[in-house]
Amino acid sequence: MVADDVLHQQLPQTLRETNLPLPGKRQGKVRDTYDLGDEMLLVATDRLSAFDVVLTTVPFKGQILNQLAAWWFEQTKEVAPNHVISQPDPNALLARKCEPLLVEVVVRGYITGSLWRDYTAGKAGVYGIDFPKDLKKDQPFAEPIITPSTKETDPGKHDEPISSAEVVSRGLCPAGLWEEVQKRAIALFKRGQELALQQGLILVDTKYEFGLYKGELLVIDEIHTPDSSRYWEASEYQQRFEAGEEQRMLDKENIRQWLIKERGFQGHGTPPEIPGDVRVDLAQKYVMNYERLTGEGFQPAAGDPTSRLEANLRKAGILK
Repeated sequence: MVADDVLHQQLPQTLRETNLPLPGKRQGKVRDTYDLGDEMLLVATDRLSAFDVVLTTVPFKGQILNQLAAWWFEQTKEVAPNHVISQPDPNALLARKCEPLLVEVVVRGYITGSLWRDYTAGKAGVYGIDFPKDLKKDQPFAEPIITPSTKETDPGKHDEPISSAEVVSRGLCPAGLWEEVQKRAIALFKRGQELALQQGLILVDTKYEFGLYKGELLVIDEIHTPDSSRYWEASEYQQRFEAGEEQRMLDKENIRQWLIKERGFQGHGTPPEIPGDVRVDLAQKYVMNYERLTGEGFQPAAGDPTSRLEANLRKAGILK
């Protein structure tokens, strides 16, 4: 684990954004990407978003996300090929430039989070799935399901939940390709669940993004990180489920629940300020997630992240 005082000291030095002397910069909610022609440079910053709103930064979050995504891409490359070429810096991936599919593929093994909120509000029909009438919060599905959403590239816009039929009817993905995307997503999810359970964690749900590279379907962006996925403590799941208690979480859902319960914020109106202690607590949960999944201790990268990033990109020949 990383000591709290180290995380507090890092608060003023978090990587909020990059301005590298490279072409084609695009700023997403968390990642800054640079278009290098046939390749893309993806830099995971320390930005924290929730409900599609960028709120603040979290110490070492970008490094954890990037290194964990790289680890997962390696673990799953036999299940589905991905876009990774190399990792030139703890916060950066060099990847093949793909034409992204305009849909986020959300795979769920349990009914919880936003789906539970939609279900209890009578709004789950938007996914085109006939859910049973007597589901309980955090109950597992017999088989994983897919609840797609639109993929908004503007940080100020919200993704929109849609059905699989709408993915095709709206022209977001051709029918045949969408079938293949769903097959690969389910296979990736089951592999993720298998590896997570070996470390005492439940991979509850996750988001995948896919793209085409010279006609080949690849997994892009990130995979199975605590930003894009929900993780629960496996040893406590059944007891907490039967008691109707909240599950122990090692992911971004912690900040979503804090926002809802402590500040009444769900993405609309003025975002609240996030105290330093809350940011540090979330950083510790991300560190725990990384260490539990990989079985390795997290080593924070030393020094100013911007200077280190630029130096490493020069060593890799990406920056001149």
